[in-house]
Amino acid sequence: MEIEIEKLVYGGQGLGRADGRAVLVPFVLPGERVEVETVRETPGLLHAKPLSWPLQAEARVAPPCPVFGRCGGCDYQHIPYARQLEYKQQILLETLSRIGKIKWDGPVGVIAGEPWGYRNRTQLRVLKRGRDAQAGFFEAGSHRFVAAENCPINSPALNRVHETLLAMAADRRFPNFLQEVEIFSNESEVQINARQTERPLAKSFFDWCAERIEGFANWIDYASGDDVFRVGPRSFFQVNRFLVDSLAKCALGDAPGKTCLDLYAGVGLFTLPLTRRFQRVVAVDASRQAVRDLQFNAERAGLETATVDLEIVNLDVAAFLADFQETPDFVVADPPRAGLGPKVTAELLGLKSPRLQLVSCDPATLARDLAALTAGGYHINALTLVDLFPQTFHLETVAALSL
Repeated sequence: MEIEIEKLVYGGQGLGRADGRAVLVPFVLPGERVEVETVRETPGLLHAKPLSWPLQAEARVAPPCPVFGRCGGCDYQHIPYARQLEYKQQILLETLSRIGKIKWDGPVGVIAGEPWGYRNRTQLRVLKRGRDAQAGFFEAGSHRFVAAENCPINSPALNRVHETLLAMAADRRFPNFLQEVEIFSNESEVQINARQTERPLAKSFFDWCAERIEGFANWIDYASGDDVFRVGPRSFFQVNRFLVDSLAKCALGDAPGKTCLDLYAGVGLFTLPLTRRFQRVVAVDASRQAVRDLQFNAERAGLETATVDLEIVNLDVAAFLADFQETPDFVVADPPRAGLGPKVTAELLGLKSPRLQLVSCDPATLARDLAALTAGGYHINALTLVDLFPQTFHLETVAALSL
């Protein structure tokens, strides 16, 4: 079956049509004609894989990664980076319009950085049979293993650890039951977490890691702007080492005032700089580990003796907002991929904060949240695409709203 690709859609696929049904195909470009094979079918929709290209786009480039197209990590290595940004802007606007009925006529700001070697965190699969060992990743949309010696979007430190762990896996001391590790690095310190293991790892394994991996640490200090953040093994931190500062500046804007809320605060990437602008800052997160790291970071920054009133709350955001009776001057919210959701959105509408900055890693949930917020009286002042995930379909958006 041969189809023409009309456009790219969120999720990394191109959209074409055949016999009145939409067809989604990965690793394509708009305007290309592609011979495809159906791999999955749902009512009105075909999921297909490309077989050949009777007509290729002139913009197509050769991907640098030998496992691109098999590994599930990247979607856009065949697209020049400037074009990736253009397509992501289009996808963002189309998603907001289709799901949220939001017609944004203003510009979409773009913040971008180095498109390669940017990741500070990765998940590495280890496949060990006796002394034969491989390391790599999963295939796209499956749990099939793809062996790889490195990853071009991972930082140099992550790739060095990748190489070291592969060598360790060939040693008899490496546990056969360890299947996946997560590696996090600030380029001088390295944190290793077991993501998937059939039984707990002995302390001797981590002692061995400390011997073989330079900078091995349980907690990592990550510098951003004027602050340093301790990040524990179970705490979230942004993955793009080049754009952490830029994201924080964009999310906070130029907001001054007396009181602000930092919702889904994590280890305090926004909280600490907010304390230099506001008299009172309330930071809320449901993760105990993140809150412990945030408390440590605040104390190390001397905020317990500063004039600012900083309150750190370990609570679900919806539960916190249900009991919060004040009207803050400013709210910044950086929810997980699921977005704010109806409960938090309703509570925010009840607070009536004059300014709200919403940070989103999923345009579909962003569209849903913005639809509810704008229906409740908020106006969108600016949309900024922060490209934290080059070579992939993922995109981060900062929406600036006001009443």
